[in-house]
Amino acid sequence: MLRLEGIKLNLDEKQAQLKDKAAARLRCRPEEITDLRILRRAIDAREGLQFVYTVAVAVKNENQVLRRCRDKRVTVYMPEKYRLPAPVACDTPPVVVGMGPGGLFAALVLAKCGLRPIVLERGEAVEQRCETVARFWRDGTLNTESNVQFGEGGAGAFSDGKLNTGTKDVRHRFILEQLVSCGAPETILYDAKPHVGTDMLYIALQNMRRELLALGADIRFGHRLTGIDTADGQLTSLHVTAQGEPYTLPCRHALLALGHSPRDTVEMLYSVGVHMEAKPFAVGVRIEHRQSDMDAAQYRRYAGHANLPVSTYKLSCHLDSGRSAFSFCVCPGGQVVAAASEAGRVVTNGMSEYARDKENINGALLINVTPADFPTDHPLAGIAFQRQLEEAAYALGGGDYRAPAQRVEDFLLHRPTEKAGSVTPSYRPGVTYTDLHRCLPPFVAEAIAEALPILGSKLRGYDAPDAILTAVESRSSSPVKIPRGEDYQCNIRGIYPCGEGAGYAGGILSAAADGIRCAEAIIATL
Repeated sequence: MLRLEGIKLNLDEKQAQLKDKAAARLRCRPEEITDLRILRRAIDAREGLQFVYTVAVAVKNENQVLRRCRDKRVTVYMPEKYRLPAPVACDTPPVVVGMGPGGLFAALVLAKCGLRPIVLERGEAVEQRCETVARFWRDGTLNTESNVQFGEGGAGAFSDGKLNTGTKDVRHRFILEQLVSCGAPETILYDAKPHVGTDMLYIALQNMRRELLALGADIRFGHRLTGIDTADGQLTSLHVTAQGEPYTLPCRHALLALGHSPRDTVEMLYSVGVHMEAKPFAVGVRIEHRQSDMDAAQYRRYAGHANLPVSTYKLSCHLDSGRSAFSFCVCPGGQVVAAASEAGRVVTNGMSEYARDKENINGALLINVTPADFPTDHPLAGIAFQRQLEEAAYALGGGDYRAPAQRVEDFLLHRPTEKAGSVTPSYRPGVTYTDLHRCLPPFVAEAIAEALPILGSKLRGYDAPDAILTAVESRSSSPVKIPRGEDYQCNIRGIYPCGEGAGYAGGILSAAADGIRCAEAIIATL
């Protein structure tokens, strides 16, 4: 096949016209193209709005066409395909702790290679988890074992389901194809900014669970890791609690895909000697705008065109204070969600469904935090820092999981907000209008105030007076890193720290790929 880059369609042209445009590029007749696959689709806004495609085509007399074409944008298409490790056997099955993207794809690779892993997840299956989360959003009834952070699918199950990453890895295509086979939309295979949406992830997670069970995996919901046993620096067993009852699970290979929020588990692992380091992360607020305003700012006269997706953004700036401010986890047509996992603390996150058809767009506005900002040099000092922020937000919100919120104009003037303007906050179970300076550390509040007009100069309307800030966004990434060697094991042999919670990933796709790498490492030892 041949790879063709830079084929453009205007907003009113149909994808069916790609074949004619590919034929023109190749200087052949359309009927000579026997197959066409879209490899990538992006939007180019530099000279009017256009869709830009990269495609792969099969054509009759390929060598002759390639010689005649003489176009640098046409090359031979040679896709690299991920190949599973060879099957292995093991008397004691490996254990995967956590069913976020890292744990799910690690378990899938282990199961496909014949190892029948045991999968421990402290939260619920996604069907029950959705009901539990909906109840929390409705009336503030928090389940500390199953919530937006814990349960099948991990924190990504209640997000926008973005699958973009800044790295290249042959495993990425395998991950995307697996998600599509489980019900995710095919567009994730070629969109430059792919997303699944929480509603489509709900379907894909159930189908992926069925595949794992069919491959022999032992999935245990409501089972929480509470301790480990070792002998001569080697893992020998895990302590697990299920429905209040403890049991011991023999284990020599445990893949820890914990995610960024199981603080009790991290504290337990630290107490038994797992090496950890404090790492930089970021904290801040969620900022909400009307989606139509952001569309108008970016698409201009094309805003509202039926063939255009809703707009998103990616912003950053360096501040005179030496800090950095940046957008993160932007959710077009979505909502700000309550994401607490511990009682008495308020945490925000963002979520979109696949259609992205809600009134508002929201994104985290974050300020970088380093271990130098913590009062001590303890490896878990970042967790204490997060908890302080979340407790302050809980108190300022009224003590019932409502979140403190403020209009941008009022925030910049240090003036408490009394009511919303043109932007209605989407956070449930509700917000308390106040002054966010009362719950944010001064260096965070000052950096946000410095950043807002700078980012507003990059994206018109970003610092609009009525934009809503909701606090606090504290779980952008793990504040702890668990060092591991080239064999992917930490200082205790047999423990494989994985994904975002261990400090080795920053999103669904990268966490899933890291889970696969750790599974490969386990297979290699066997």
